[in-house]
Amino acid sequence: MDGFLFVNKPKGLTSHDVVYKLKKKLGIDKIGHTGTLDPFASGLMILCLGKATKLAHLFSNLDKVYTGTIVFGNHYDTYDVTGKITSFKPVEFTETALHEAMKSFLGTYNQVPPMYSAIKKQGRKLYDIARSGIEVDRDARTVEIKRFEATGVFQNHEVDFIASVSKGTYIRSLAVDLAHRLKTEGALKSLHRVSVGNYHVDQAKSIDAIQFEDGITLETFFQDTKRIILNDYMVKLVQNGVYLDGRQTDTNEPFIVTDTQGKLIAYYEVVSAQNYHPVLIF
Repeated sequence: MDGFLFVNKPKGLTSHDVVYKLKKKLGIDKIGHTGTLDPFASGLMILCLGKATKLAHLFSNLDKVYTGTIVFGNHYDTYDVTGKITSFKPVEFTETALHEAMKSFLGTYNQVPPMYSAIKKQGRKLYDIARSGIEVDRDARTVEIKRFEATGVFQNHEVDFIASVSKGTYIRSLAVDLAHRLKTEGALKSLHRVSVGNYHVDQAKSIDAIQFEDGITLETFFQDTKRIILNDYMVKLVQNGVYLDGRQTDTNEPFIVTDTQGKLIAYYEVVSAQNYHPVLIF
Protein backbone atom coordinates (compact mmCIF):
# COMPACT_ATOMS: atom_id res chain seq x y z
CA MET A 1 0.00 0.00 0.00
CA ASP A 2 1.05 3.57 -0.75
CA GLY A 3 -0.44 6.05 1.70
CA PHE A 4 -0.53 7.12 5.33
CA LEU A 5 -1.36 5.77 8.77
CA PHE A 6 -2.30 7.82 11.83
CA VAL A 7 -1.01 6.15 14.99
CA ASN A 8 -1.60 7.09 18.62
CA LYS A 9 1.84 6.34 20.04
CA PRO A 10 1.94 5.17 23.67
CA LYS A 11 4.52 6.32 26.18
CA GLY A 12 7.68 4.22 26.37
CA LEU A 13 8.20 3.52 22.67
CA THR A 14 10.58 5.30 20.33
CA SER A 15 9.36 6.39 16.92
CA HIS A 16 11.58 3.64 15.49
CA ASP A 17 9.80 1.10 17.71
CA VAL A 18 6.45 2.14 16.28
CA VAL A 19 7.70 1.78 12.70
CA TYR A 20 9.21 -1.65 13.45
CA LYS A 21 6.06 -2.97 15.12
CA LEU A 22 3.81 -1.86 12.29
CA LYS A 23 6.13 -3.20 9.60
CA LYS A 24 5.91 -6.56 11.32
CA LYS A 25 2.17 -6.41 11.99
CA LEU A 26 1.09 -5.20 8.55
CA GLY A 27 3.77 -6.89 6.45
CA ILE A 28 4.87 -3.63 4.84
CA ASP A 29 8.59 -3.21 4.12
CA LYS A 30 8.69 0.52 3.50
CA ILE A 31 7.36 2.70 6.34
CA GLY A 32 8.73 6.04 7.47
CA HIS A 33 7.60 8.55 10.08
CA THR A 34 7.14 12.28 9.56
CA GLY A 35 8.95 13.46 12.70
CA THR A 36 10.17 11.83 15.87
CA LEU A 37 8.14 11.82 19.06
CA ASP A 38 10.15 11.39 22.27
CA PRO A 39 9.89 7.95 23.93
CA PHE A 40 8.35 9.45 27.08
CA ALA A 41 5.73 11.30 24.95
CA SER A 42 2.48 9.97 23.54
CA GLY A 43 0.13 11.05 20.80
CA LEU A 44 -0.19 11.48 17.06
CA MET A 45 2.39 9.98 14.74
CA ILE A 46 1.85 10.11 10.99
CA LEU A 47 3.49 7.27 9.08
CA CYS A 48 4.16 7.17 5.35
CA LEU A 49 3.79 3.85 3.55
CA GLY A 50 5.46 2.75 0.32
CA LYS A 51 5.84 5.54 -2.24
CA ALA A 52 4.35 8.00 0.25
CA THR A 53 7.66 8.03 2.13
CA LYS A 54 8.67 10.68 -0.42
CA LEU A 55 5.98 12.93 1.04
CA ALA A 56 7.11 13.11 4.68
CA HIS A 57 8.01 16.79 4.25
CA LEU A 58 4.35 17.64 3.72
CA PHE A 59 3.77 16.92 7.41
CA SER A 60 7.08 17.89 9.00
CA ASN A 61 6.55 21.51 7.93
CA LEU A 62 3.16 21.80 9.65
CA ASP A 63 2.39 23.42 13.00
CA LYS A 64 1.90 21.08 15.93
CA VAL A 65 -0.23 21.20 19.10
CA TYR A 66 0.83 19.57 22.36
CA THR A 67 -0.55 19.19 25.84
CA GLY A 68 1.49 18.20 28.86
CA THR A 69 2.75 19.04 32.33
CA ILE A 70 5.73 21.14 33.40
CA VAL A 71 7.27 20.63 36.84
CA PHE A 72 9.45 23.37 38.36
CA GLY A 73 12.43 23.32 40.69
CA ASN A 74 14.83 20.79 39.19
CA HIS A 75 16.88 20.88 36.01
CA TYR A 76 17.29 17.54 34.21
CA ASP A 77 19.96 16.82 31.61
CA THR A 78 17.31 15.55 29.19
CA TYR A 79 14.98 18.53 29.87
CA ASP A 80 12.36 16.00 31.01
CA VAL A 81 11.91 13.96 34.17
CA THR A 82 13.36 10.79 32.65
CA GLY A 83 16.87 12.26 32.94
CA LYS A 84 19.28 13.04 35.75
CA ILE A 85 18.77 16.02 38.04
CA THR A 86 21.74 18.36 37.65
CA SER A 87 20.62 21.44 39.59
CA PHE A 88 17.84 22.92 41.71
CA LYS A 89 16.43 26.40 42.25
CA PRO A 90 13.60 27.37 44.61
CA VAL A 91 10.15 27.93 43.13
CA GLU A 92 9.03 31.35 44.33
CA PHE A 93 6.85 32.79 41.56
CA THR A 94 3.10 33.35 41.70
CA GLU A 95 0.47 31.86 39.43
CA THR A 96 -0.06 35.30 37.88
CA ALA A 97 3.65 35.54 37.08
CA LEU A 98 3.49 32.09 35.50
CA HIS A 99 0.65 33.12 33.20
CA GLU A 100 2.45 36.31 32.23
CA ALA A 101 5.68 34.41 31.52
CA MET A 102 3.86 31.91 29.31
CA LYS A 103 2.22 34.77 27.41
CA SER A 104 5.62 36.40 26.87
CA PHE A 105 6.68 33.52 24.60
CA LEU A 106 3.97 34.22 22.02
CA GLY A 107 5.52 35.12 18.69
CA THR A 108 9.00 34.16 17.53
CA TYR A 109 12.06 33.53 19.68
CA ASN A 110 15.47 31.94 19.29
CA GLN A 111 15.41 28.51 20.86
CA VAL A 112 18.39 26.30 21.67
CA PRO A 113 17.56 22.61 21.17
CA PRO A 114 18.26 20.16 24.00
CA MET A 115 21.38 18.01 23.98
CA TYR A 116 19.12 14.96 23.96
CA SER A 117 17.80 15.49 20.43
CA ALA A 118 18.36 13.98 16.99
CA ILE A 119 19.97 17.12 15.55
CA LYS A 120 23.43 16.42 14.16
CA LYS A 121 26.61 18.23 15.17
CA GLN A 122 29.70 17.45 13.09
CA GLY A 123 28.02 14.32 11.77
CA ARG A 124 26.93 12.94 15.16
CA LYS A 125 23.46 13.08 16.69
CA LEU A 126 23.37 15.25 19.78
CA TYR A 127 21.88 12.52 21.97
CA ASP A 128 24.82 10.24 21.11
CA ILE A 129 27.22 12.98 22.19
CA ALA A 130 25.17 13.61 25.35
CA ARG A 131 25.29 9.94 26.32
CA SER A 132 29.08 10.22 26.30
CA GLY A 133 28.78 12.82 29.04
CA ILE A 134 29.69 15.71 26.75
CA GLU A 135 27.74 18.92 26.20
CA VAL A 136 28.44 20.98 23.09
CA ASP A 137 27.25 24.37 21.89
CA ARG A 138 24.06 24.22 19.87
CA ASP A 139 22.94 26.80 17.35
CA ALA A 140 19.74 28.60 18.30
CA ARG A 141 17.00 28.61 15.71
CA THR A 142 13.96 30.79 15.31
CA VAL A 143 10.67 29.13 16.23
CA GLU A 144 7.18 30.51 16.60
CA ILE A 145 4.90 29.97 19.60
CA LYS A 146 1.28 30.56 18.59
CA ARG A 147 -0.36 29.45 21.82
CA PHE A 148 1.12 28.68 25.24
CA GLU A 149 -1.13 28.73 28.24
CA ALA A 150 -1.98 26.90 31.43
CA THR A 151 -4.95 24.54 31.31
CA GLY A 152 -5.08 23.88 35.04
CA VAL A 153 -4.25 25.37 38.41
CA PHE A 154 -0.59 25.82 39.34
CA GLN A 155 -0.02 23.57 42.34
CA ASN A 156 2.68 21.29 43.77
CA HIS A 157 5.17 23.15 41.54
CA GLU A 158 3.39 21.78 38.45
CA VAL A 159 1.18 23.18 35.71
CA ASP A 160 -0.71 21.55 32.85
CA PHE A 161 -0.45 23.39 29.54
CA ILE A 162 -1.36 23.50 25.87
CA ALA A 163 1.06 24.77 23.22
CA SER A 164 0.68 25.40 19.50
CA VAL A 165 4.07 25.76 17.84
CA SER A 166 5.85 25.95 14.50
CA LYS A 167 7.97 23.18 13.02
CA GLY A 168 11.29 22.59 14.74
CA THR A 169 10.09 23.68 18.19
CA TYR A 170 11.23 21.56 21.13
CA ILE A 171 8.64 21.61 23.90
CA ARG A 172 11.31 20.39 26.33
CA SER A 173 13.36 23.50 25.56
CA LEU A 174 10.24 25.65 25.89
CA ALA A 175 9.64 24.23 29.38
CA VAL A 176 13.24 24.94 30.42
CA ASP A 177 13.16 28.44 28.93
CA LEU A 178 9.88 29.19 30.73
CA ALA A 179 11.43 28.14 34.04
CA HIS A 180 14.44 30.37 33.43
CA ARG A 181 12.20 33.39 32.81
CA LEU A 182 10.65 32.63 36.19
CA LYS A 183 14.15 32.49 37.73
CA THR A 184 13.96 28.79 38.53
CA GLU A 185 14.51 25.43 36.82
CA GLY A 186 11.95 23.19 35.17
CA ALA A 187 11.32 20.23 32.92
CA LEU A 188 8.59 18.34 31.13
CA LYS A 189 6.78 15.78 33.26
CA SER A 190 4.53 14.59 30.43
CA LEU A 191 3.87 15.37 26.76
CA HIS A 192 1.11 14.45 24.34
CA ARG A 193 0.97 15.45 20.67
CA VAL A 194 -2.60 16.43 19.89
CA SER A 195 -2.35 17.46 16.26
CA VAL A 196 -0.13 17.97 13.23
CA GLY A 197 -1.60 20.63 10.96
CA ASN A 198 -5.26 19.70 10.50
CA TYR A 199 -4.68 16.06 11.46
CA HIS A 200 -5.83 15.20 14.99
CA VAL A 201 -5.00 12.38 17.37
CA ASP A 202 -8.72 11.53 17.40
CA GLN A 203 -8.18 10.23 13.85
CA ALA A 204 -5.45 7.87 15.05
CA LYS A 205 -5.56 4.34 16.41
CA SER A 206 -3.33 2.43 18.80
CA ILE A 207 -0.71 0.04 17.43
CA ASP A 208 -2.80 -2.92 18.62
CA ALA A 209 -6.02 -1.65 17.04
CA ILE A 210 -4.69 -0.39 13.73
CA GLN A 211 -5.37 -2.46 10.63
CA PHE A 212 -4.20 -2.37 7.04
CA GLU A 213 -7.50 -0.87 5.89
CA ASP A 214 -7.05 2.10 8.24
CA GLY A 215 -4.49 3.51 5.82
CA ILE A 216 -5.31 6.66 3.87
CA THR A 217 -4.62 6.08 0.18
CA LEU A 218 -2.80 8.59 -1.98
CA GLU A 219 -5.98 9.02 -4.02
CA THR A 220 -7.89 10.06 -0.90
CA PHE A 221 -5.07 12.24 0.41
CA PHE A 222 -4.80 14.17 -2.86
CA GLN A 223 -8.53 14.37 -3.62
CA ASP A 224 -8.64 18.16 -3.14
CA THR A 225 -5.28 18.92 -4.78
CA LYS A 226 -5.19 20.93 -8.02
CA ARG A 227 -5.08 18.73 -11.13
CA ILE A 228 -3.84 19.20 -14.67
CA ILE A 229 -4.71 16.80 -17.48
CA LEU A 230 -2.02 15.85 -20.00
CA ASN A 231 -2.16 13.85 -23.24
CA ASP A 232 -0.64 10.40 -23.66
CA TYR A 233 2.62 11.76 -25.07
CA MET A 234 3.20 14.04 -22.06
CA VAL A 235 2.07 11.35 -19.61
CA LYS A 236 4.88 9.10 -20.83
CA LEU A 237 7.36 11.91 -20.26
CA VAL A 238 5.95 12.56 -16.79
CA GLN A 239 6.31 8.88 -15.94
CA ASN A 240 10.00 9.23 -16.82
CA GLY A 241 10.38 12.14 -14.41
CA VAL A 242 10.37 15.13 -16.75
CA TYR A 243 10.11 18.64 -15.30
CA LEU A 244 7.08 20.70 -16.40
CA ASP A 245 6.90 24.41 -17.20
CA GLY A 246 4.62 27.20 -18.33
CA ARG A 247 3.67 25.30 -21.46
CA GLN A 248 1.70 22.86 -19.30
CA THR A 249 0.44 25.07 -16.45
CA ASP A 250 0.96 28.36 -14.65
CA THR A 251 0.45 27.92 -10.92
CA ASN A 252 2.18 28.56 -7.61
CA GLU A 253 0.59 25.51 -5.98
CA PRO A 254 1.54 21.81 -5.98
CA PHE A 255 -0.57 19.77 -8.37
CA ILE A 256 -1.45 16.30 -9.59
CA VAL A 257 -0.96 15.25 -13.21
CA THR A 258 -3.66 12.93 -14.55
CA ASP A 259 -4.20 11.34 -17.93
CA THR A 260 -7.31 11.99 -20.01
CA GLN A 261 -9.15 9.21 -18.14
CA GLY A 262 -8.48 10.82 -14.75
CA LYS A 263 -5.83 8.34 -13.61
CA LEU A 264 -3.29 9.84 -11.20
CA ILE A 265 0.16 9.93 -12.81
CA ALA A 266 2.41 12.12 -10.62
CA TYR A 267 2.55 14.73 -7.87
CA TYR A 268 4.51 17.91 -8.69
CA GLU A 269 5.80 20.79 -6.58
CA VAL A 270 6.88 24.30 -7.57
CA VAL A 271 10.62 24.91 -8.00
CA SER A 272 10.32 28.48 -9.25
CA ALA A 273 8.02 30.51 -11.48
CA GLN A 274 6.67 28.15 -14.17
CA ASN A 275 9.13 25.43 -13.19
CA TYR A 276 7.80 22.24 -11.58
CA HIS A 277 9.47 19.01 -10.53
CA PRO A 278 7.97 15.56 -9.89
CA VAL A 279 8.09 14.51 -6.23
CA LEU A 280 6.19 11.25 -6.60
CA ILE A 281 5.20 9.16 -9.61
CA PHE A 282 2.23 6.91 -8.91
